[in-house]
Amino acid sequence: LYGKMFMIDVNSDVAVGYDQYEALQLGTCTPRTGFLNGKWQNGYNAVQRANLALRSIGEAPIAEDAKNKMLGEARFLRALIYFHLMDYFGGLPLYDETTNLEQDFNNLMKPRSSAEETRAFIISDLEKALNSGLPDKWDDANYGRVTLTAVQALLGKVYLYNKNYEKAIENLEKSTNGHELYSNFADLFNLTGHTSSEMIFSIINLGGTGNDYGMPLCFYAGTRNSYGSCWNNTLPSVNLVDMYEYKDGRPFDWDELFPGYTTDNQVRERVFRCTVDDTGAEILDRPAEADKVLEMWNQRDPRLMATVIAPYTTYLGWNRNEERLMTFIFAKNQKGDVVAVNENNGFMRNNKGGWETYFWRKFVPEGDWNGAITNREHTPVNFPIIRLADVYLMLAECYNEIGNQPKAVEYINKVRARAGIALLNSGPSYLSANSKDEVFQRIFRERAYELAGEGIRDSDLRRWKLSHTLLNREEYGITGKRLLTRVFRENRDYLWPIPATEIEINGSLEQNPNW
Repeated sequence: LYGKMFMIDVNSDVAVGYDQYEALQLGTCTPRTGFLNGKWQNGYNAVQRANLALRSIGEAPIAEDAKNKMLGEARFLRALIYFHLMDYFGGLPLYDETTNLEQDFNNLMKPRSSAEETRAFIISDLEKALNSGLPDKWDDANYGRVTLTAVQALLGKVYLYNKNYEKAIENLEKSTNGHELYSNFADLFNLTGHTSSEMIFSIINLGGTGNDYGMPLCFYAGTRNSYGSCWNNTLPSVNLVDMYEYKDGRPFDWDELFPGYTTDNQVRERVFRCTVDDTGAEILDRPAEADKVLEMWNQRDPRLMATVIAPYTTYLGWNRNEERLMTFIFAKNQKGDVVAVNENNGFMRNNKGGWETYFWRKFVPEGDWNGAITNREHTPVNFPIIRLADVYLMLAECYNEIGNQPKAVEYINKVRARAGIALLNSGPSYLSANSKDEVFQRIFRERAYELAGEGIRDSDLRRWKLSHTLLNREEYGITGKRLLTRVFRENRDYLWPIPATEIEINGSLEQNPNW
């Protein structure tokens, strides 16, 4: 259900992609588009597994305390699945544990419940899970199982999405118990910090020969330079990179560094295009601006370089079955013609021919992670569904909506402090955030800085009803080349279509508007 969740941000302002999920960006999806239908099918498969667990555990001759905890876990998972599906499809057909798939397979013909009824079902499951005796923390042998704070955090998120801010605050505040922000942002997304107490609920991914069971993070977010030679189907957008501030909180502006940059592609070419020899193995000339670019990256919010791989920086890749330090450049030959470089010569290569973009560093292995990764389709780093920084920013949003801007800023500043950047309202006017709109604009950007590549941005833009204003435009690469034209229809694309095959099977299902 969540296997390629990190890719869904291509349907937002922080990422761009091709091949898988490309139809979302182009507005060419139909009720028969495979990955849309797969979301529905995987969701209901998971619902039925949760129902089977609830029915079987309820009847099992086991101690009440253990039984109640497991029932609470199953209810949380069912609620998570239904909430996830509702986010994309709206109101849903609701099946609980009274449904026996072996007996009722041919009779699953319920109509869709309303969004309000679906939400009430989800909240009911989570409230029962709250009272099931779940611990705040499991021992190491049971790491990854549902905790009380995971239930509280998800319940708070459900209320936030329904704009019930007081109830959201009540539960989100409780969910922070026993959790703290990890000191190093970058290490949250590798094997150093992915089990830290910042994580409230994560997908546990495994790797290693004979143990492969994980998400294809490396495969689709990694490049040809990554372990197994990967595809970079998802890429950070120019818009995301340009959003990050300087460490002192000043807004970033390319034209301040290189006058004319934003309007003249020749300036971009001068800044980023290196000259290589005829074999593509050696840099003959590097632009004088390169050092200025490198210094600029170092002066920006540190989350930027922890999240993306940018021109003139390096990445520890994997080439010819060994680690190799790769350099990211754009190249031309001595005649001035644009040429491609590749990993066999120690340079980074985009799998999408002709695209000149940033790459993800977040979740992508360096080398082979000292032997931890043996299969690019099973990246052994846990993937967060909810983590503490997300909760802090959700709390900031709730407090801002009820008119408590100082409290909202307090929570934003917790996240900024961990990042190592200037705090809001700490001096210069560019750090000011006092009105409701000023604070929302900070939340809007802070959630991009902090959560890009975690599959949340698409949902954020849709629930804020900003997708149609931000996603009907041309998408460009670093050097100004057009990548694609985004299309997002305001009267259609805020919900995905109910799969046509499901409607053909179950005639009581009503399609979403304009699909």
